[in-house]
Amino acid sequence: MTMLLSLFIGRKFSRAKERNKLVSFISLSSTLGIAVGVAVIIIGLSAMNGFERELENRVLSVIPQAEIEGVRGPIEDWQQVVNIATKNKQVKAAAPYVRFTALVERGSKLKAVEVRAVDADYERAVSQLSRYVEGNAWQNFRPDQKQIILGKGVADQLKVKVGDSVSVLIPPTHVQQRGGSVAQLSTPKRVRLTVAGLLNLGGQIDHGLVMVPLQDGQQYMKIGDGVTGVSLKVDDVFNADTIVRQVGSQLPVYAYLKSWKEKYGFLHHDILMVRSIMYLVMVLVIGVASFNIVSTLMMAVKDRASDIAILRTMGASDGLIKRIFIWYGVLSGVLGSIVGSVFGVLVALNLTPLIKGLESLLGHQFLSGDIYFIDFLPSQVVWSDVMLVSGTAITLSLLATWYPASRASNLNPATVLSAK
Repeated sequence: MTMLLSLFIGRKFSRAKERNKLVSFISLSSTLGIAVGVAVIIIGLSAMNGFERELENRVLSVIPQAEIEGVRGPIEDWQQVVNIATKNKQVKAAAPYVRFTALVERGSKLKAVEVRAVDADYERAVSQLSRYVEGNAWQNFRPDQKQIILGKGVADQLKVKVGDSVSVLIPPTHVQQRGGSVAQLSTPKRVRLTVAGLLNLGGQIDHGLVMVPLQDGQQYMKIGDGVTGVSLKVDDVFNADTIVRQVGSQLPVYAYLKSWKEKYGFLHHDILMVRSIMYLVMVLVIGVASFNIVSTLMMAVKDRASDIAILRTMGASDGLIKRIFIWYGVLSGVLGSIVGSVFGVLVALNLTPLIKGLESLLGHQFLSGDIYFIDFLPSQVVWSDVMLVSGTAITLSLLATWYPASRASNLNPATVLSAK
């Protein structure tokens, strides 16, 4: 009953028009400060969640999660490697590939690229590249058709479209000799290929990757039935390095064992680091806003001194007075938390189109696809983050009320009323 009474009086105090206008201003600023802090932190955490989602669902779904590459040249019996790898319960699928660097030429324009020769059927099992290839190019991606699939960034730079022809300059192959591997003294091989489709991931990969059928890649590199390596799809992508080492220990050939972390691990590390910093910033920002509640309550105690004295003469206990002003401060924190959470969630849910609209308005792209792994600002609202931020704001608001509420409960009613 006393709890409801203290809540009722605290609510009346917080909604009543204070005699001191400065108290009203500081009270409003503390509520707005908490609201802004909560909203900004929710938007920031949602952006970090969006980056992690795009890294896992977009990038890690198309790049090799783990790779086994031959040390002494191409892997000849790659079917055996695939069979050994897929026997591991943590490996979902395996696919052969041939990889080399080349120059793609169109008129006077040149672009250095990584060429990845894959088998369409095998590759579909280990990655989702086919989802991002426009049109029916992937279904018709077969050898001996002089086909090539370009990343959209590569196509844009060369100014080509589907159906156009490009020249691919392939470096000379290497001849294996007893003394080592020596390059043949020959000019690069030039191959004329037709653009069968475009790979549109919306990021850095589009600006450096092209694909050809596996058998064509073997022919261009003159490696017979061998392959550069075998890519793996694992059940736990964040444990890929451990899984590929387990597979490598069972192989009968010397091989390099790689995982996606060697090339893209820094992205995941940076996302986790920024998220940790965001949690620290959350406490600091909301903490600073909550300190305004201390100022508000200290001035409110002085402004309401006569009301406190009257309540004390009516029999109000120290605990009741303390709870009244605790509720007074917490209500400001709760209001700020609710307003900030609603605003933050609404912005976070629409962050991607909002940023795209701002980019169109300014004529400037904030995330360039040839630099970052995606070319848009993603967002994903995680409700546990919203609850954590709101709960932190309310908790810090509660802690900020403790000292002013204690001062209010220690006021001497006789001194206050005699001064009046």
